[in-house]
Amino acid sequence: MDVSLEHFVSPNVPTKLTPSKGMQFESDESAYSFYNEYGRIASFSIRKEYVNKCKKTGIVTSRRLVCAKEGIRGIDKRNSNIKKSRAETRCGCDAHLVIMYNRDSSKYMVSDFVAEHNHNLHLSTTVHMMPSQRKIFTTQATDIDLAYESGLRLKDSYQLISKQVGGGDNLGLTKQDHKNYLRNKRQRALKFGEATSLEMYFRHQLKENPSYYYAFQLDVEELITNIFWADARMVIDYSHFGDVIAFDTTYSTNRDTRPLGVFLGLNHHRETVVFGAALLYDETIESFVWLFETFLEAMSKKKPITIFTDQDAAISAALQIVMPETYHSLCSWHMWQNANRHLGYLLKGGSRFNKDFLACVYEYNDEDDFLSAWNIMLEKYDAHENKWLIDIFKLKEKWAQA
Repeated sequence: MDVSLEHFVSPNVPTKLTPSKGMQFESDESAYSFYNEYGRIASFSIRKEYVNKCKKTGIVTSRRLVCAKEGIRGIDKRNSNIKKSRAETRCGCDAHLVIMYNRDSSKYMVSDFVAEHNHNLHLSTTVHMMPSQRKIFTTQATDIDLAYESGLRLKDSYQLISKQVGGGDNLGLTKQDHKNYLRNKRQRALKFGEATSLEMYFRHQLKENPSYYYAFQLDVEELITNIFWADARMVIDYSHFGDVIAFDTTYSTNRDTRPLGVFLGLNHHRETVVFGAALLYDETIESFVWLFETFLEAMSKKKPITIFTDQDAAISAALQIVMPETYHSLCSWHMWQNANRHLGYLLKGGSRFNKDFLACVYEYNDEDDFLSAWNIMLEKYDAHENKWLIDIFKLKEKWAQA
């Protein structure tokens, strides 16, 4: 059933399903809600194109609401090394609604409206997944918060609330919306109190030792996202033992699901030494690029010869941008943990797959011998179609001794 639009419009103006010039609204947000509801019924997504404000009063004097496919994006001004730009979804659609503030009536009036689109509209069955229609309802937010407090991973939490409504297609939000909700909640919490405490702690450490290094990454709202720090001992150890390092984000996560990233190495006694640490808000290419650049800044630009990481596409892409000369290798321990998750059926019933797989990792120095052993293993366990094995084989230069 369609929701009535009456409560979005001033009671002094007749309610109409389709916007028209002269239609009045109590506020600019009411106009947005009305046009968004109209977009839902007409099956197109909307966005706010621009807003003008009075410098003295702060009142919005005009706002332009447009179809989400209006305009064409300009050249991507982000880091030129980013290989995968956002897909272009705009096609120059001119459908829009313009409202102007009337000082005499203290209301907003529609000054221009174009209804025609130059593209196919959404199917009615997918309207709830349009960007302007996606929202997290109070009940969903409560479920997400409960799952978060219970320590459920984001993936498991999303699957749980999806099952409650019969699948993700019926949910009305994406996994990214779910992630953004938790991210914004954590950032709001960090804004009040925690950020100041961290800053005071780091300043105290820096006062005690001028060689102490720390850095914050801020988002567009000036909220802290990622944090890196290294004390003087870490910097000195890296200068001696930093040719081969490991970077790991799987050691621990706190209750806010922030991954703890640690840069590690071995000293001349084969003891583990820490070169630096970070608290991350997400594990995206952009975050890792910032982290690796910050790490090198702390270490006087000295790049490692070899770095070991887990099998993470974002880490791999970031290393290609920041440290293309550094040899990137996959940690065999992490690889085996992934193997246990993806190849469990091959390890049951006294199978010798474990031995044969590890032999391919460690025992062959000659490439032909390795390839022969790999193919024999696939044949022996009928694993030619296993996607994980296919994918890991493409990265063989990063883990196979041969």
